[in-house]
Amino acid sequence: MQGQELLQSLWLATGETFYMVSISAVVAILLGLPLGLILVMTGPGNLVDFPQVHKVLGAIVNTGRSFPFIILLVVLTPLTRLIVGTSIGSTAALVPLTLAAIQFFARIAIFFNTDLS
Repeated sequence: MQGQELLQSLWLATGETFYMVSISAVVAILLGLPLGLILVMTGPGNLVDFPQVHKVLGAIVNTGRSFPFIILLVVLTPLTRLIVGTSIGSTAALVPLTLAAIQFFARIAIFFNTDLS
């Protein structure tokens, strides 16, 4: 029976992982793409040259990317409880996972704007 229970636990964990990754990826794309576009557009020499906005948003994105996920998980526990109602479980992990993914997605949008020639 131990092998059957292990297999059931593996399928449950795989489903929870897919749940967390898919929801956080969709939200990260929906929120990270506009953030990345704002960062690109307000950069020097781009469509809307607004260096103050670019510096502030760039600093927020770079600072957020430097936090290890486990620290972000602990720091965002009150916000997670406020949004989700609990700080334990796969639904609770969505909040810090999504916030971390938004910043990484915004930075990818900036990277693709750079001239590599």
